[in-house]
Amino acid sequence: MRKDETEPCYVISVAAGILGVGTHTLRHYEKMGLVEPSRTGGNIRLYSVQDIERLRKVKTFMDELGVNLAGIDVILRMSENIARMEEQIQSMEKEIERLRRRGSF
Repeated sequence: MRKDETEPCYVISVAAGILGVGTHTLRHYEKMGLVEPSRTGGNIRLYSVQDIERLRKVKTFMDELGVNLAGIDVILRMSENIARMEEQIQSMEKEIERLRRRGSF
């Protein structure tokens, strides 16, 4: 993920407008643990592009698939675990290839 995608830049009202939801909805999603926006020194929520994309997924799961928030939480956590495992597999495959080239296998 590029740094500019993780950089907090949208206040809650702008993020809500982008997503077409109310600010209360974003606060609820945060309380449920579905998103964790950054906070300024004055405790103002700031959402990154990555946060917005995650919230778009939440909205899609709810609106188009009828998944409830608890189900969405499970789906998102499993997706993140799968992505981490895929990265680990790629890393291990590269290490195996490196060892093969050295004649260690």
